[in-house]
Amino acid sequence: MANIMMNARDAVSAAMAECYMTIDGKRYNFMQAINLEARIEKTKTKVPILGRPGRGTKSVGWRGVGKATAHYNQTVLRQLLQRYKDSGLDTYFEIQITNEDPTSSVGRQTVILSDCCLDGGTLAKFDADGEYLDEEINFTFDDFRIAESFKCASRALTRRA
Repeated sequence: MANIMMNARDAVSAAMAECYMTIDGKRYNFMQAINLEARIEKTKTKVPILGRPGRGTKSVGWRGVGKATAHYNQTVLRQLLQRYKDSGLDTYFEIQITNEDPTSSVGRQTVILSDCCLDGGTLAKFDADGEYLDEEINFTFDDFRIAESFKCASRALTRRA
């Protein structure tokens, strides 16, 4: 029986990505980003089942959470926090992430996160002993869509005897 294995070149390079933020109708290339991860946290409930000593679980909702590390060289997100402090007006925005490694045969994937909202943020910082400044950004999102999908992984696989 032949083994099917992924080609090493089809691992998507971690650095080959683009990230854009759309805030108040203005699109920003979020090139300051060092990394970003958006996740779904499912809400589950325990379900009692007659005749079983254990309980089952059922998904009943979800929550979108994200975190990023960015170079500390932009003020746009701090201005959103100041706007919230001054007026109580919270700003929701969109983040678009595209992964595309030209070496890989899997193509590109684009995910758009909608109704993103900052959890808080860094206002000011310094590090007399550091090499460069970065900051952690935590956010939630209420919706998402996959605008472009990687090609089916089975197309990128090679049969090995």
